[in-house]
Amino acid sequence: MLDKMFPKGGSLYPEIRFAGFTDPWEQRKLGEVAHFINGRAYSQNELLSSGKYPVLRVGNFYTNDSWYYSNLELEDKNYAYEGDLLYTWSATFGPHIWHGNKVIYHYHIWKVQLEAALEKLFAFQLLERDKERILSDKNGSTMVHITKTGIENTSVLMPCSVEEQRRIGAFFDRLDSLITLHQRKYDKLCVLKKSMLDKMFPKGGSLYPEIRFAGFTDPWEQRKLGELFEESDERASDREILSVSVANGIYPASESDRETNPGASLANYKIVHFGDVVYNSMRMWQGAVDASRYDGIVSPAYVVARPNSEVYARFFARLLRQPMLLKQYQQVSQGNSKDTQVLKFDDFASIGISMPASENEQRQIGGFFDRLDSLITLHQRKLELLRNIKKSMLDKMFV
Repeated sequence: MLDKMFPKGGSLYPEIRFAGFTDPWEQRKLGEVAHFINGRAYSQNELLSSGKYPVLRVGNFYTNDSWYYSNLELEDKNYAYEGDLLYTWSATFGPHIWHGNKVIYHYHIWKVQLEAALEKLFAFQLLERDKERILSDKNGSTMVHITKTGIENTSVLMPCSVEEQRRIGAFFDRLDSLITLHQRKYDKLCVLKKSMLDKMFPKGGSLYPEIRFAGFTDPWEQRKLGELFEESDERASDREILSVSVANGIYPASESDRETNPGASLANYKIVHFGDVVYNSMRMWQGAVDASRYDGIVSPAYVVARPNSEVYARFFARLLRQPMLLKQYQQVSQGNSKDTQVLKFDDFASIGISMPASENEQRQIGGFFDRLDSLITLHQRKLELLRNIKKSMLDKMFV
């Protein structure tokens, strides 16, 4: 969407505009409408573990939570305040709007002071969108590095009307806020899932998980997988083809991006019923296993394990991917290297596991993680949709 709100291909008119704006956009040098102020370089003895002013470095924008401080009193231009537009120009690069207390910005950061002709939120999107073109002006072969002269001489197209800039900038700022909101929700759900997978299954030889649903107090019981599953070798060729992957579990092959050979023989494909456990015998140690929610057929390379009445399949979809079991799969697999190791059903059957004797407890655990996965997928799809909307609008609203 961003592309549709910016003119392109030599045009001075974007494909999509807010009502009331009809004038052509104008071409300007960035240096005519924005001033890029250098950050201060520090010697190591000037960077303190505590002090009056935090020193903002490039890493603090991304993953580095470690801060240095300074007691130096500098000119006001050397400080960044809440709402200032900044630009990181080495290693990682791009615009940022600073949200935080007064800081001193480091050498690899510019503060961007704008003339009245350029609105801040629009300038942010203009700089963000222009990354690929600015990359062509980079110096150095080992990391991204652009020069102040290079960015000041960059030609950009922009509306003459500051109000049009303001409306475009505000539109994308709201869209970015929505993307950030759903990214945070998605990240929190992924962290919750990881934590609950760790706490709802016993570990270290214990028969009691750290967290349980109310009403369940009995110890889990130790069983061999061979007591709970038997290998199925039913064959068919006229059913939906299924695939198994580490990332997605069992899914219809028709939903995959991978190309299939329509002329390939399906004569020896194995039948899979809803609830069957299917695993990739060469990738089991990586977690290529799932309990099927589909009826269909799979390649003969897969192993189909049919559960007995003691097993609630969706619980085992989680249990069989536990890290302690992945290690056991690798230990009992046959082959000289990871690339050639195969987990045959007899070896799978020999593995011991801990499980609730109560099928109801199995159901509650399996259902909990299925609902959690649905929420994660929902936010993932919303994120993809919002990012696609932004990309499309950038294409149509900018020249």
